[in-house]
Amino acid sequence: MNEHSVIGLDIAKSVFQVHSVDTTTGQIVRTKLRRKQVLAFFAKQPPQRVALEACGSAHWWARQLASLGHRVTLLPPRLVRPFVLRNKTDAADAQAIWTAAQQPGIKVVAVKSPLQQSILALHRIRAQLLKMRIMQSNAVRGLLYEFGIILPQSDRAMSQQLPAQWAALERQVPAFLLESLREQWQRVCEFNHQLAAIDRRLEHIRQQDPHCEAVSAIPGVGVLTATAAVAAMGDPRTFRSGREFAAWLGLVPRQSGTGGRVRQLGISKRGDAYLRTLLMHAARSIIIRRPNSTWLIELLKRRPFNVAVAALANKLARTIWAVLAHGRPYEPLLHGEFT
Repeated sequence: MNEHSVIGLDIAKSVFQVHSVDTTTGQIVRTKLRRKQVLAFFAKQPPQRVALEACGSAHWWARQLASLGHRVTLLPPRLVRPFVLRNKTDAADAQAIWTAAQQPGIKVVAVKSPLQQSILALHRIRAQLLKMRIMQSNAVRGLLYEFGIILPQSDRAMSQQLPAQWAALERQVPAFLLESLREQWQRVCEFNHQLAAIDRRLEHIRQQDPHCEAVSAIPGVGVLTATAAVAAMGDPRTFRSGREFAAWLGLVPRQSGTGGRVRQLGISKRGDAYLRTLLMHAARSIIIRRPNSTWLIELLKRRPFNVAVAALANKLARTIWAVLAHGRPYEPLLHGEFT
């Protein structure tokens, strides 16, 4: 494999753009390909490094190109964008990918396996169903509030009270509206059944996957966090340390400095917002349970609650990386106590 030869590939639905430079003559090669021509084109190329943006279908293309003997590099789009010199075109994007791939210290995205992508897809479906359920239940509350009927904000409390109130609602709400509200509430119940089914599938994955099982031993890490962390991380060796993984999730402070003086700001909130939210929820649940960890108790004494939550989420992310990268079970004395 020629390590010095790099191909920049801008992927799309139908039209693909290839950018490369001949290492012997310096000639710039730009090739436009249709979708059905891409694999045939790369099958004729000698094994070399192929760089892509980590966008839609990038992981599938990376696996296909790797099967042809190429070494694939996935780049975060935000690191490629500064290298688009002029107008944004397919050719300019391919050239920017080619340029960014050769920058020293460039951060890459691990190519995910079909199983990891499937787990993440299941999480996306669950998040969408949860959002739709919240919208539907909030609509029921708001509509009944206009008739002076106050329902609890908790979905669990609402599901316990509302079925028993249908008879009373018949005297206050017109029949045609009541029938529509029953139908909408039926949709909310259907969302609950679908969410429960996805939770069972994720629990089955956690039990079958040794990596998810190992991460689940960390206090505060449940089924959702364990499966999402293992799938989103990809190959743990992509990150040099737990801190780099925490930075990828946006759980480290932003920095702003000049003249040798650096200020620490709030967390950067870059990277996977879904996994970061799960880790923040996990950290919050640990703190609410009144932990006996000396480090956490002292932190809560001198810093605000939300700052302690972010710090603990950072610690959880580092611990998850250490368990997966070193292939060893969670040990409280080694990784630090959380509870």
